[in-house]
Amino acid sequence: MLAGVLSVSSVPAQSAGGLAGPGVSAELAARRRSQVSAVRYDLALTVGTADTASGAVTLSFLRRGAGDVILDFRGTAVLGGAVNGRPWAGAASAWNRHHITVPSGLLRAGRNTVTVEFLTPVASAGAAIIRTTDPTDSATYLYTLLVPSDANLLFPSFDQPDLKARLQLTLTTPRGWRALANGALIGVDSAGDRRTHRFANTKPLSTYLMAFAAGPWQVHTRRDVIVPRGAPVPMSLYVRASRAKEAESDTLLAMNARALRWLGEYFGVAYGFDKYDALLAPAFPFGGMEHPGAVFYNEESFIYRERPTTSQLLGRQATTFHEVAHQWFGDYVTMRWFDDLWLKEGFATFMAARMQASLEPSSNAWKTFYLRNKPTAYGTDATSGTTPVWQSLANLDQAKSNYGPIVYNKAPSLLKQLEYLVGARAFQRGVQRFLREHAYGNATWQELLASIGVASGRDLTAWGKQWMLRPGMPIVEQQLDVRDGRIVQLRLVQRPAQPALSGAGAWPLKMQVRLHYPNRPPVQIPVELRGDTTIVRDAVGREAPAFVYANEGDYGYAIVLPDTMSVNWLEQQIASVDDDFLRAMLWGSLWDLVREARLAPGRFVRMALQSLPTERDEQLAGTLVGRLTTAVSRYSPAPVREEILPEVEALLLRGAGDATRPYGTRKAHLDAYIGLAQRPAALAQLRGWLRADSALGLAVRAPTRWSLVTRLVARGASDSDSLIAAESQRDATTEGQRQAFVATAAKPDSATKAHLFSRWFRDAALNEEWVTSSLRSFHDPEQQRLSRPYLTAALDTLPWIQANRRIFFLGSWLGATLSGQTDRAALETVDAWLAGHATLAPDLRQKVLQARDDLERTVRIRSTVWPDLRTRQ
Repeated sequence: MLAGVLSVSSVPAQSAGGLAGPGVSAELAARRRSQVSAVRYDLALTVGTADTASGAVTLSFLRRGAGDVILDFRGTAVLGGAVNGRPWAGAASAWNRHHITVPSGLLRAGRNTVTVEFLTPVASAGAAIIRTTDPTDSATYLYTLLVPSDANLLFPSFDQPDLKARLQLTLTTPRGWRALANGALIGVDSAGDRRTHRFANTKPLSTYLMAFAAGPWQVHTRRDVIVPRGAPVPMSLYVRASRAKEAESDTLLAMNARALRWLGEYFGVAYGFDKYDALLAPAFPFGGMEHPGAVFYNEESFIYRERPTTSQLLGRQATTFHEVAHQWFGDYVTMRWFDDLWLKEGFATFMAARMQASLEPSSNAWKTFYLRNKPTAYGTDATSGTTPVWQSLANLDQAKSNYGPIVYNKAPSLLKQLEYLVGARAFQRGVQRFLREHAYGNATWQELLASIGVASGRDLTAWGKQWMLRPGMPIVEQQLDVRDGRIVQLRLVQRPAQPALSGAGAWPLKMQVRLHYPNRPPVQIPVELRGDTTIVRDAVGREAPAFVYANEGDYGYAIVLPDTMSVNWLEQQIASVDDDFLRAMLWGSLWDLVREARLAPGRFVRMALQSLPTERDEQLAGTLVGRLTTAVSRYSPAPVREEILPEVEALLLRGAGDATRPYGTRKAHLDAYIGLAQRPAALAQLRGWLRADSALGLAVRAPTRWSLVTRLVARGASDSDSLIAAESQRDATTEGQRQAFVATAAKPDSATKAHLFSRWFRDAALNEEWVTSSLRSFHDPEQQRLSRPYLTAALDTLPWIQANRRIFFLGSWLGATLSGQTDRAALETVDAWLAGHATLAPDLRQKVLQARDDLERTVRIRSTVWPDLRTRQ
């Protein structure tokens, strides 16, 4: 024992008011916010190919008042520690596997230091440090992933977003490795078979934003990036060695640089960090993660194994712009607590679209924004499991449940509505004010709206309460009365999608109504909806239009259901609407009528079959093909499906083989045909394409080859094992291994289902991204007889999944499980399970109800008695 060891009797971990239980409670966070400030971390870690990393961290902080100080830590072990420079004998016993309680008697007023030596896990999944091994060269790569609450799995810390800290990292790795982190690399020392990387002290960061990566990365660097209002920013792109030649390094760095420049101008605030590195991370479970100075992107979304479509290229750009926007919204200014998660995610998505519209005018970015966000947002927000945008959060352990379409898709849609309401210039001035006032700090939604309100001279309090705090969304029905060729009255009737959840009363909405005339300019009428029924007075007396659309430009957030006259015209003439953005929204409203069981799926199929051969917009064609296949395979009653499937297959083949159409349109048709193939002739065609490496004039490469294999396996091919083995030999990459796992999950036999369901939980080495990818194959709707026995078991696992899987996984798990079922018996099973779990955590119940909604709609649509298909449903 060292001389001078502090010997204060060990205090039970619950001594600080019972706050040292699992997770980080809101009460603990509030206590520490008042107790601790000016935090710094000096973190030293040693990593390699082993399952454990060792480290030591010294926390430096100012302490106010009395009481114990609680650190958060869920790693492997606490080995020892010191307080204010003196060894602390009770460090290990003060750890309850969730927190380390530093007794008040060891602390003093003012500046304190606490050092903890520790071990933390390294694994393919379930750890703060993710390890992946490249099968092509056996190289090992590591990267961290701490959002939202895994910083305390990596090292002892104050793991709450409003205790920002400066981080100084020292990372020791095997000799041949490179490393990157938030701070700039300031030195590298080699000794024996080890290499020590020293990184500069960072600007203040929230713990979930701290990051590093290590491995034999290839690096591409630019040092000429000039950012408005700031100094030149060095930029580097890190890629694993086996894929470095495939990465479009110059293109990707230039894309990030353009975003940095544009955002610096828009926000009026220089990029706030010392350098900008981007990492293409293998088996990364998200599209990207915005760590300041060290942004991580999903490798498979940024390096293409076959020719990319326009939608893929725009998606890659949107992801890049989203993560760069986070450098201001999320990193420079961070939400105070994860109840305001939307404040960073919604803004990043909105600003990505705003930037894309400015930098790429021909991209029709707001059409892309609509297609990527509104259907997803509406699909969740119209359910009985929806939540407010601001989501109450009692413990950081529950923060994973806050991730989903409400913050990622609804929130940016509301920002577009807000910008339209106050004006683009006032909105920008308000945002700039907000960033200046909270630089390197934390803020809430009230403070954002206050800044925009000051800039616009408008009190946004009531608007904020309705849109931030009220769950649910409006449905707006168009009611049009026409007499003698003139409009007698146009009413917009607003009602909640879920009245029992949202309560009575209208949401404040500003929309633009379009009266469309085929041979002359439209009439466009701005309208503010303040009550349940709004009469559009400027429409009265005007010539009857071909159709009315109440949300031209997509400024309002509402499901718009067209009137009968408009639907009848669109059914025959929608292809004649020249504006691609408007046409996309009109198709969206027709699809909403299907989902509301107000328009027969077969009738929608007929509309799509009529319009798709001439649809010229690649993104809309892909969306329409997707809805066509859903209408046929999921929503149509069996007699309708059997009657119309041959015609649908023929249309998809013609579209895929039409060399005059854009590549992305042809590819969407091909993918849909593969997904629908079930008759012997169609399956034989898939085999022919696999042998020929070509389909209808399109080259067939991975991952399309894997789609062919997976479909054949799912349809019970007798040589399934041989198909998977042959393709695995041809594609021996990491991605090939993942795709083989997905194809195996598609086998329609009970033994495979049982083995895989068990492996998902017992195999600690199984990468989480592999599990996510395999869910849809396992729950193939055509195999629901085989997957039905796992429905209750899948629901029973929800608490474990919430505790052990990362953000988004819970939604993917439930979405795949319930979308694999289509009949009333499955719906009754879900409802019985919910009834039998009255004490289920509210956030988990909401997630189940969100996923349940489409199953309920499917049952309702299929059971509706529609007119005969041949007599225009």
